[in-house]
Amino acid sequence: MEKYIEKFMRYLEIEKNYSKHTILNYRLDLEDFSKFLADSPIQNVDYLDLRKYLAVLKEKNLGARTVNRRLSSLRSFFKFLLRDGYLKTNPTLSLSSPKQEKHLPSFLTEDEVTKLIEAALPKDERGMRDRAILETFYSTGMRISELVGLDVKDIDFIGGVVKVMGKGKKERIAPIGDVAVSRIRAYLEARKKQSEALFLNKSGRRITDRGVRNIVKKYLKMASIKQGVSAHTLRHSFATHLLNRGADLRSVQELLGHANLSSTQIYTHLTTERLKSVYDKAHPRA
Repeated sequence: MEKYIEKFMRYLEIEKNYSKHTILNYRLDLEDFSKFLADSPIQNVDYLDLRKYLAVLKEKNLGARTVNRRLSSLRSFFKFLLRDGYLKTNPTLSLSSPKQEKHLPSFLTEDEVTKLIEAALPKDERGMRDRAILETFYSTGMRISELVGLDVKDIDFIGGVVKVMGKGKKERIAPIGDVAVSRIRAYLEARKKQSEALFLNKSGRRITDRGVRNIVKKYLKMASIKQGVSAHTLRHSFATHLLNRGADLRSVQELLGHANLSSTQIYTHLTTERLKSVYDKAHPRA
């Protein structure tokens, strides 16, 4: 099993161009399945073995989302083994996924976003950095991993766009607002340490995902904003506010860097204010 996992990892990295984070998740999922198989050869795995594995996962009280991710890893793995001739059949073809509840992503109101961003006072270098991070986050709607990966050269200060390295190492160009650009410029001018990275931590190195999450958490608390909100909520808020103000779904899909429109459609459930406004204006008996 080990040698097949290694071959699959190289395939994901070289041919599929997946990110290190995604490859690591695949590896962990497949190593867990390998432990379940013990010394049984991969060629002997059949539908019943996979059903037994699902039962084991259920006994561990894993959520449907986690189980589906494990199944997705196995499906990709067995498809690869079949394609390259290591297997004659794919035992995952008739395997169904457990249904999972659809949780609507939480989001902040426009007033709450303003309170959050303005809680970061640009009095010193750190404050300027935090304000620039929050402004950039909300202005572009990018993922945390995309934000921490930004270099100074990725910002087009004149054109008002930013080059973003998305999932699967796919580049996209995203617009960035004048306010965010001015905050980035002010931070860079005040920054003592020179670096190709756009946002630095207190040690002068590129800020990490955890560092950004802690910054957002800090200002959420300072702004006294409701519980259960995370750094990713700013991305949800970005999408929701655009749709509420009339942006079309395809454009929001492009801005978010979603590969499929179905990933973006969840935000249509959140735009009730816009729907109410349209209803009030259009319905004869509203």
